[in-house]
Amino acid sequence: MINSSVVAAENAKREADLRSDYDALGDHLARRGIDIAAIKDRAKSFGVAVPSWGTGTGGTRFARFPGLGEPRHIFDKLDDCGVIHGLAQATPTVSLHIPWDKADPAEMLAKAEEHGLGFDAMNSNTFQDQDEQAHSYKYGSLSHTDAATRSQAVEHNIECIEIGDKLGSKALTVWIGDGSNFPGQTHMGRQFDRYMESMKAIYGHLPDDWRIFSEHKIYEPAFYSTVVQDWGTSYIIASELGDKAQCLVDLGHHAPNVNIEMIVSRLIRQGKLGGFHFNDSKYGDDDLDSGTIDPYRLFLVFNELVDAEGTDGLNLSHMIDQSHNVTDPIESLMISACEIQRAFVQASLVDRTALAGYQDCNDALMASATLRRAFRTDVEPILAMARLEQGGAIDPVATYRASGYRAQVAEVRPKVSGAGGGIV
Repeated sequence: MINSSVVAAENAKREADLRSDYDALGDHLARRGIDIAAIKDRAKSFGVAVPSWGTGTGGTRFARFPGLGEPRHIFDKLDDCGVIHGLAQATPTVSLHIPWDKADPAEMLAKAEEHGLGFDAMNSNTFQDQDEQAHSYKYGSLSHTDAATRSQAVEHNIECIEIGDKLGSKALTVWIGDGSNFPGQTHMGRQFDRYMESMKAIYGHLPDDWRIFSEHKIYEPAFYSTVVQDWGTSYIIASELGDKAQCLVDLGHHAPNVNIEMIVSRLIRQGKLGGFHFNDSKYGDDDLDSGTIDPYRLFLVFNELVDAEGTDGLNLSHMIDQSHNVTDPIESLMISACEIQRAFVQASLVDRTALAGYQDCNDALMASATLRRAFRTDVEPILAMARLEQGGAIDPVATYRASGYRAQVAEVRPKVSGAGGGIV
């Protein structure tokens, strides 16, 4: 979607400086006993899925201010995802949301192949009513008191599996907005039992090589109680469903000061960590780009993941899930992908032998210093060199802006009204 000559010209402006910085970093890492080429190969191996819905402008409960060239449908979204991966070389897959992205699977596959993309986990939607559905989800979906409404929600999730199977996806993420807004509104025990009954019906339709991810969220849109409100509930769900069920951790779905990296460690220990939705949060859900507020926490999460490499059965889906309200979504997604990749590379620099020694002798100061040393290492030359060698952009955002892509697609994509509120 972006002419290769533009990428080449932008890279030519920066390549000499990059090689100088890369060589200097290589010398520095060598003194620490680290092979920069091996770390660069790890950077190349890392990938995080782009959310199809993230290519459009987000919003709040109050308003949405769409930008120029908003994608009209899944094929426009895949074009945008192709640009993101082409420049950042860190987003080889796309995570779809049904029914927002419902289209002929064969046509979606063909479009994805144009951009060298695959498909990650499917996402169902029973938190929002669609025009053609018979029953409303205003008072719940998979846990609704009405059996017909629950059945409708189950059938929708089964449809997502069927579509995903044709696309090569291997997982279904289930997040629901079910809960209550008033004390006494619902019987919490019976509500959860209804939810589990529905999830078991969905689980029974999973292909043998698929997984189902239970995603928790502390609040919103139900503000008094939420059916799947924390990682403990999510773990109960995954445990009761079976081996193909695991937990998905969204970094924006926790109360302030919750130790997310400890949750990651616990779920790995139990064999129930399935994947992530990466973002950053100041006050609420998915409100900022990854690494914006707390890059050290992102690093600490990856410290646990790198430490657990080689654990039997550990197979993680990495996905971005953000709302881009005031930025160009393509730029935000490229930056986020690079920041997530950065955290992975930094965590790969941790001297684990030294760390284990300090932990064993209870040297809190030096153990913490060992982590900080890896975190404070500027790995940008490694990330940029990995992009360059894979045909991407040394500076993805600058190259994207130089390409004029947004103005080009704005000429063919109609301007979207911002009259409505909501996150999509």
